[in-house]
Amino acid sequence: MPTSRSPFLPLVAALAAAVLVTSAPPAAARKHRAAAPAATAAAGLRVPVEYYRLPNGLRVVLSRDTTLPTTTVGVYYQIGFRIEPKGRTGFAHLFEHMMFQGTPNLKKGGLDQIVSGNGGAINGSTRFDYTNYYEVVPAHALESVLWVEADRMRGLDINAASLANQQGVVKNEVRVNVLNRPYGGFPWLSLPQYANTNWNNAHNFYGDLTELDAANLEDVKSFFDSYYTPSNAVLVVAGDFETAPAKEWITKYFGSLPARATPARPDITEPAQTAEKRASYVDKFAPRPALAVGWHMPDRNTRDWLAMGVVDELLLQGDASLLRQRLVRDRGMSSSIDGGVNLLGNLYNYNGPMLFTAYLIHDPSNTPDAVLGAIDSAVEEFKAKPPTQEDMDRAITTLRSGLYDVVGSSTRFGLVDLLASFALFDDDPARINRLEAELRSVKPEEVQAAAQRYLRKENRTILTVEAGAAPKAKAPEPASPPASSVTPASAPAKPSTTGGAK
Repeated sequence: MPTSRSPFLPLVAALAAAVLVTSAPPAAARKHRAAAPAATAAAGLRVPVEYYRLPNGLRVVLSRDTTLPTTTVGVYYQIGFRIEPKGRTGFAHLFEHMMFQGTPNLKKGGLDQIVSGNGGAINGSTRFDYTNYYEVVPAHALESVLWVEADRMRGLDINAASLANQQGVVKNEVRVNVLNRPYGGFPWLSLPQYANTNWNNAHNFYGDLTELDAANLEDVKSFFDSYYTPSNAVLVVAGDFETAPAKEWITKYFGSLPARATPARPDITEPAQTAEKRASYVDKFAPRPALAVGWHMPDRNTRDWLAMGVVDELLLQGDASLLRQRLVRDRGMSSSIDGGVNLLGNLYNYNGPMLFTAYLIHDPSNTPDAVLGAIDSAVEEFKAKPPTQEDMDRAITTLRSGLYDVVGSSTRFGLVDLLASFALFDDDPARINRLEAELRSVKPEEVQAAAQRYLRKENRTILTVEAGAAPKAKAPEPASPPASSVTPASAPAKPSTTGGAK
């Protein structure tokens, strides 16, 4: 079992083998770390960042690095699962598929041929707050990729046949990834539906199958016109390129796109939870019971948010973490306990309410109350005193190592993701170079205080999964969110939900 987990590997390890619209679940991606940091920690991160806007509102981030003869291009649109309009659940993900169906200038499959024909990789994914599209290609192919991304930002070849085809693809993903597999959508898809109150955060991100069926061409065209605008996007180019010609190509291909109004962002704030919530459902395919606990996180970019990143490392990540020590090593309740902040990404690449989640599949001889009691005991032990300086050093080193792994990755997917997220959410991609200092500034007393404020029973939701299948020798891993072309499937309907303090 690994000793630590990079918070960025859902966007690095699995994407290194990216193919067009894949749905392979990266269960191991959240558990393994690259062998060594790719930069000298003592020197601190020094990622080259040039940031500017085109007149039509498109944000552009350039990060030149000639150590490898490849270039990674990412286009991020600020439309994700929880920003999609009511009555159109699952539309953000459906539209990710539609973006690969061709344009008036490039028929279906043409984009893949351009990228793969140059020995590159291509993919896309849908997350809570954005949908992204990215390519890694040899440096000489940069202009072609920029033309392609600008071409599909200009308009798609949307027709009834392609819509019906992709509706079928998405519905099949729902069945394969959730409805017909053990632990489907647990807990990354199911838990937020119980823990949150605001519809934007609590609806089924994969989408109701009837609503997916009801989508028509006008809906798709309206969605594109509303969200796939230059002013609602960021373009990131990272890797081996010459700055002057890259800027010329960006201006040539993207600068001519018409400016359109930036869509209004819905209110996704979540009211404070004042009483513990409990929910349960029977999984007819699950051979063993499972349990997840989700605590509401503090607001992003606050001191408590940084401190909870350290809490995550010390309490949950790696063999040395307290929950793994107490539940796996000492009590033998499970072979693993997993989770973290933002199961669809990492501490940095979301922009709204979030859960800190711990989950496990456990032996039937341990009741849910017994498992929960062991979790509570470990959490209270953690909250009782500030972490030692040795613990702090270990946590900060792990977090910093994750940053260096991302920046030094040969695919540069993680680097592009951070730069794009900080541009979209903070208008400040250069923040990547300040993250180390922010992490180093966290004090042990802040970690304890954040744990005491947020790891309270009144602030949590408990989800139990009852086994509905005959036990097998070894229970399969929960269906982790796919790292590429996220295919969040339908969570079970909300049965037996109760509120109230324990």
